Amino acid sequence: MRALGLDGFSKGWVAVCLDGNRQTISFHADIVDALARPFHRAGIDIPVGMTDDGERDCDRLARERLRPHTSRVFTGARRWLWQEFDDPDKANKDALGRGQKRVSRQLWHLGPKISEVDAFVRAHPARDIREVHPELVFLRMNGCEPLPPKKSEEGDALRRRLLKRFGFREIDEWLSEARIGTGAKRDDVLDACAVAIAAREPQGCVPEGAPPLDVHGLPMQIWF
Repeated sequence: MRALGLDGFSKGWVAVCLDGNRQTISFHADIVDALARPFHRAGIDIPVGMTDDGERDCDRLARERLRPHTSRVFTGARRWLWQEFDDPDKANKDALGRGQKRVSRQLWHLGPKISEVDAFVRAHPARDIREVHPELVFLRMNGCEPLPPKKSEEGDALRRRLLKRFGFREIDEWLSEARIGTGAKRDDVLDACAVAIAAREPQGCVPEGAPPLDVHGLPMQIWF
């Protein structure tokens, strides 16, 4: 079983590959390069499948699981936001005119990566590429106990301990300054590791069962 876990950062993607007992990390400029190697299943921390109004049951259910940290799930991704606008204020004005919710600045800036992944998965429907939320993975790794913020010293240390418990022997080396010279941050590496765990051994998803599909036939379901 060769599983990939992908997490985006400012200059591209962190890719963690789990192939039997072998664990590797690599950094890629685009999603095509990140998914160029053979794999059985890939997990990715980005919305896969979108509605016209940005409302998805999987986001709502993920936020419920993460209470009291519901804000860790960004909601409201819509293809038309980035297809029709290059300014978030104009996009939000149009969204309000359609009776929809505004898009947050954090999600807006993820637009290029969301569009990049959307184009790739639509062009490769036979590949097993699943949406994974790393915070849901860390939550189940931590016995469903809420975790401190990932960028806090306590949150970083706890996530490292959990990953070591799940077999990531080289996580401290991966987090060294030499590795982070690519532009990826510590939490990007930690998140990619968590996503890889869910890609290798998914323990559940929201919603459960057959997922709702968007207009392009993409599943709107988050795995962990």
